This record gives sequence, structure tokens and C-alpha cells, in this order.
Amino acid sequence: MLAGAFSGALWTLLGSLIVLAGAFVYVTLIRQINARHTMANAEIDAAPRKTFGLPEAFLATGLVLFLLMNVTASLGRRSPIQLGSRDLFVNFLFTLFIVFFVAAFLKLRGIDIDSLGGFSRTSLKRALSTAVVLLFAATPLILLAEALTQNAFGSGSSKQEIVDLFNSSHTIGQRVMIIVLAVVVAPISEEFIFRFFIYGVCRRYFGITAGLVFNSLLFAAAHAHLPSAAPLFVLGGCFTLAYEWSGSILVCMAMHALFNSVQLIFLAFPELVQQ
Repeated sequence: MLAGAFSGALWTLLGSLIVLAGAFVYVTLIRQINARHTMANAEIDAAPRKTFGLPEAFLATGLVLFLLMNVTASLGRRSPIQLGSRDLFVNFLFTLFIVFFVAAFLKLRGIDIDSLGGFSRTSLKRALSTAVVLLFAATPLILLAEALTQNAFGSGSSKQEIVDLFNSSHTIGQRVMIIVLAVVVAPISEEFIFRFFIYGVCRRYFGITAGLVFNSLLFAAAHAHLPSAAPLFVLGGCFTLAYEWSGSILVCMAMHALFNSVQLIFLAFPELVQQ
């Protein structure tokens, strides 16, 4: 019994150290972001690049209101919707339409999406390696939020509809579609909408801190699943910090894709994490 108590205390200590290590990484990012922001404010830019203005602010406000309306409608339902493959596909098609609409709007406004989003600032290989490190550091923070959520809502309560759909799919075709949508379409479209555009507008008018908090809250709320809110808030915050620190939207896109990939691996091979 004493050995069991010692082992439990040792695992608790190890878990605490891992969480502190992850927190240290992101605190370091925050300090570097603040230092860089202070230096940028002190410098005089003779030829500032065109950034988001009032038209983008109005468009972002419309997107936020639309997302909040969907969240309100979802939370107001008495019974959850049975999500099917066709529903998921249509939903992601609509998301892609929003991405192309926003991109076309910015192009018509003469805004350089490549420069503003840092698409050419880093290579795909470097973005992926950076994403691996930052996601590894974020994982204990997300798991801590997940543990607190499960204590509040019960074990297994944080599963979203996409998880149930994947578990209930019986054909290879369905699972391949879910994997492509979750690993490719969702990371690109969601990061473009939430981090690049909505956060970019919020950062422009309200600053980094307010933009990060609001964007993370909106990201969590948009999934319309209360038990997942805390982990998604932490995840959204880590994505935003990664984008702000790296200056490239490719980094948080890669983080998002890796995160979804790991989740799908755990779903496909539950014996890996049965303990």
C-alpha cells in the first residue's frame, strides 16, 4: 500500500513537472512576443504595409455574429443532432466557401495575404518541425484542461460529434473522408478564419492580449460543445501564440493538423491509450 502511494505521488510530481515545462515554453514565447512588440513600437517604419482596416473589421464582425448565432442555436437544442457524413461534408464545403470569400475580399482590397499571413516567411519543413515542438509543449496544458473538464462533467464527456461519427463509421470510404477533412481541410480553413483573419482584425484594433483571449473563446465556442470548451480554449490560445511568435500562419496550421492526426490515431487504435 505504501509502495502504491509512493508510486502515485511520483507520477503526480512527474505530471506537474511536465505541465510546468509546457507552461514555461509558452511563457517564454509570450516574453519574446512582448519584447519584439516593444521594439517594433520604438522603430519608425517608413513604408508600412497595408493591413486590416474598417472594411475587414465589419466583415470580421459579421463572421463573429454568424458563428455566435450558430452556437446559440446549437446550445438551444434539447437533443444533439445525429451528424452524418453528408452533413459533415456540406459543413466543410461551406467553411471553404467562407475562406475563399474572405480571401477574395482581401485581394480586392489590395491586401497582400502572403505577406500578412507569413506564408513565405518560413518553409513547410521548418513550420512542421516548429509545430511538433510547440504542440508537444502544449499537450500537457491541454491534458490538464481535459482532466479538469472530466472532473466536472464526468469521464468521456468531452467527445464531440466528429468523434462519435468516426467511431460509428463502418466503411473505409467514410473514415478516409473524415481523415482528409480533419487533417487537411479543417486546419487550413479554421486557422485562416480564426487566427489569420479574426485574430488579425482583433489584434489590429484591440491589441495582442485582448485579441488572443477573444479569439480563443470564440474558437472554443464555435465547436458548440460545452465539455470541450476548456481544452479548446487552451488549444486555441496555443495556436494563436504560435502564430504571433512565428509570424507565419503555416505553423499553427501544421499544429492543428498534427493535433487532429493524433486524435484520429487514438480513435483508430484505442488500445494504444487504453490505460
